[in-house]
Amino acid sequence: MEHPENSEEYKGLTVNAGIEQPSIVNPYLKLRKKPRRRELSVAEFVEGIVKGNVTVLSQAVTLVESVKPEHQTVAQEVLEKCLPYAGNSVRIGISGVPGAGKSTSIDVFGLHVLEKGGKLAVLAIDPSSERTKGSILGDKTRMEKLSVHPNAFIRPSPSAGSLGGVARKTRETIILCEAAGYDKIFVETVGVGQSETAVHSMVDFFLLIQLAGTGDELQGIKRGIMEMADGIVINKADGSNIEKAKLAAAHFRNALHLFPVPDSGWAPKVLTYSGFYGLGIKEIWDMIDEYFVFVKKNGYFDYRRNEQAKYWMYETINEHLRDSFYNNPTIETMLQAKEKEVLNGQQTSFIAAKHLLDTYYGLLK
Repeated sequence: MEHPENSEEYKGLTVNAGIEQPSIVNPYLKLRKKPRRRELSVAEFVEGIVKGNVTVLSQAVTLVESVKPEHQTVAQEVLEKCLPYAGNSVRIGISGVPGAGKSTSIDVFGLHVLEKGGKLAVLAIDPSSERTKGSILGDKTRMEKLSVHPNAFIRPSPSAGSLGGVARKTRETIILCEAAGYDKIFVETVGVGQSETAVHSMVDFFLLIQLAGTGDELQGIKRGIMEMADGIVINKADGSNIEKAKLAAAHFRNALHLFPVPDSGWAPKVLTYSGFYGLGIKEIWDMIDEYFVFVKKNGYFDYRRNEQAKYWMYETINEHLRDSFYNNPTIETMLQAKEKEVLNGQQTSFIAAKHLLDTYYGLLK
């Protein structure tokens, strides 16, 4: 590479050394370590929750959702001490296919019930990606007014592939929210798979949101989800869609006549509304209020709560047994070997499972 400054014609010139570039780091900046947040004790958690401190409540919910054993130990102690303050709310499950307008409707429903006073907690279960295991947790973005309301607490939780685990954690979060003074709890489901059954087992009223004009009327008439619904509402009943919504409502009413009367004795109603324009909201909440008066009068409200408590006891036992089995070091090693034998056709799935269970039971003796 040529350097013209070294040629004869520039002999009288001198080339000075360049200026040393200063460091990009400010030398006057003193790096201070961020102080580690002090972990609260069980008593401090309970005191903060009962006083309605949203920050402490959020931290307690994070503990409940954590998979770390040490967090779970603290979480269970907090839950046990919060239990006497819980149970004083109405729990409403809200379900529907993706795109039915659940989050937008919850925003409108929530503002309507908060006008009467009290506090509202919204627990939204967000589906996680099967590939990346990540979740958007974007429900708050569609609850614009409710998310800034001082008496509303919105907590999205990822399903993380384990619906049973999320359902249990959601039920435990309900206890914490009730202890914090939230007298109305909304639980929004993933809207796919078995999530409706899980949510049905932890709420007092199950609201099913449907759409009209999408060819989904026959899907909705399928037994499972319809039998769980205490009320069915057709969303987007506005503009040119009003007649379609009325027709869909008629189809659902006819379908409900084919089902046996629910254990509650309540005949589910079908209403139309528009979440976007806020039409028909009062009628929906009049129906829900009517339902609660009905089931409290005939004793079904307390019966359902007791059945749910019993159901979750058995579910917790099943979950702990399953975890104990799969986390056993001997079983973990043996599982891989048995899996290969099944895939190679050396053993049937049932015999392999029996050997694994026999080994597990032997370890317990």
